[in-house]
Amino acid sequence: MTSLLEPFEWKGLKLKNRIVMPPMCQYSVTAKDGIPNDWHFTHYTSRAVGGAGLIIMEMTDVEPDGRITDFDLGLWSDEQIPAFQRIIKVCQSYGTKVGIQIAHAGRKAEDAAQPVSSSAIRFSDRYKQPRELSTEEVKVMVQKFEAAFERAVKAGVDTIEIHGAHGYLIHQFQSPLTNKRNDVYGANKAQFGIEIIQAARRVMPESMPLIMRLSAVEYAEEGYDINYSIELAKQYKEAGVDIFHVSSGGESTNGPSFAGQGYQLELATAIKEAVQVPTIAVGRMEDPKFSDAAIREGKTDLVAVGRGMLGNPFWASEASIALGGQPLTPKPVAPAYSIR
Repeated sequence: MTSLLEPFEWKGLKLKNRIVMPPMCQYSVTAKDGIPNDWHFTHYTSRAVGGAGLIIMEMTDVEPDGRITDFDLGLWSDEQIPAFQRIIKVCQSYGTKVGIQIAHAGRKAEDAAQPVSSSAIRFSDRYKQPRELSTEEVKVMVQKFEAAFERAVKAGVDTIEIHGAHGYLIHQFQSPLTNKRNDVYGANKAQFGIEIIQAARRVMPESMPLIMRLSAVEYAEEGYDINYSIELAKQYKEAGVDIFHVSSGGESTNGPSFAGQGYQLELATAIKEAVQVPTIAVGRMEDPKFSDAAIREGKTDLVAVGRGMLGNPFWASEASIALGGQPLTPKPVAPAYSIR
């Protein structure tokens, strides 16, 4: 029976445990031109020291106007690569694998002069009116994603995650609520995501797994349900996705009626079983015993802990001890745990 602390292997990715630090935007006011700074270095390397098996770096955008705010990270220029490379190498030196979430905020780009989207539909009254991308502009956007994927590979990542969730640009294309187009990208609402996945596969090593974050349900009235997202996931898997990171919501200001412990776990299980792919479960998974049980019972393959790791960089190591395992911290700091 597989546990939270056992290794995970898929293609060329080998994780020492099944604990994932999910992408969480830091909005560092000192971040300039999309380049990670010393805050980001400390933020990520401390969680690597803390024993996480996989760290997925925060939403990193393919163009300046693709950022949620001007304090977000980006990979639209080769000049941004070295700062990412520095963080990735140090995390890897502690035995932690590293990925980057590549994205575009679309109509949620708060600091863009005029955001773009699948259709000219505003997210809410406090957001700017987006402009609908032309068919040619959509194709150019795919090229921007491809260039960012290539830079992520050059930075030394072990995996890449495509952000297709939380109401950002790919989600805006895949949702009937926000995609009212009359071209090929409206006829098949997964087409934009499919082309981005294919772009990633063109520049990623074959041995590198591709992760996609997906909102499995929408909480808006007439939003799509798990059956719709399963069909999306099937198309995305065929295009080249290896692992789904299953979240929910983001396309409206509404949220789930329950957001307690493991509130998205059943969604990860449904996609895992229907699509026959590994999944990452996320959403209030900070109880080590609960997360361990989710792995043991086959409900998911990996567990992402966001709030827990924000509050405690050593969450993974302490979870291991709580489950009867050894400290996960590197040898120079591990003896501190020997004091009982």
